[in-house]
Amino acid sequence: MDQLRDILEGCKRNDRKSQEGLYYQFYPALFTLCRKFFADEHDIQTALNNGMMKVFKNISQYDDGKGNFFNWAYTVVRNSCLTILRDRKSDVVVTFREELPDVADYDPFETSNWEDIFQYLNQLPPATRAVCSLFYLEDFSIKEIVTEMGMKEGTVKWHLNESRNRLKEIFTKSKKS
Repeated sequence: MDQLRDILEGCKRNDRKSQEGLYYQFYPALFTLCRKFFADEHDIQTALNNGMMKVFKNISQYDDGKGNFFNWAYTVVRNSCLTILRDRKSDVVVTFREELPDVADYDPFETSNWEDIFQYLNQLPPATRAVCSLFYLEDFSIKEIVTEMGMKEGTVKWHLNESRNRLKEIFTKSKKS
């Protein structure tokens, strides 16, 4: 704990060695986080690096009385992923005429290991992947996803339904193999 405190103090002074140490200390977990949202290695690294730059820039705003530093950094990097996804949001609008089934009752990842999860996510379109990751892997509510992604509630529900349908197909194919 004292080592992390020393690194954080160095980061507050813009010490490059401290920043490098912090980056590599949390790299595996934050890389895995970014991998939930992006399949492309370049996108993963961009999101991670953008997030860590925000961490370094705003490290003086971190208050250890409000929580664990890793959780704060994790949230900053996750928000960096969401910013990239929002910026890329296509102009495609999905409209609905019927009520979608309740998507909260099915968790397609409950019995999968992480490598399988990443392979499954890689087969989803980017927006569907992001909504699926937020809902199933980050425990966001539909309303929180609406706010974070700047989508309409019906669009979020459609992406969740689409991810569920596609993942069922993927799981069925993988069990037959």
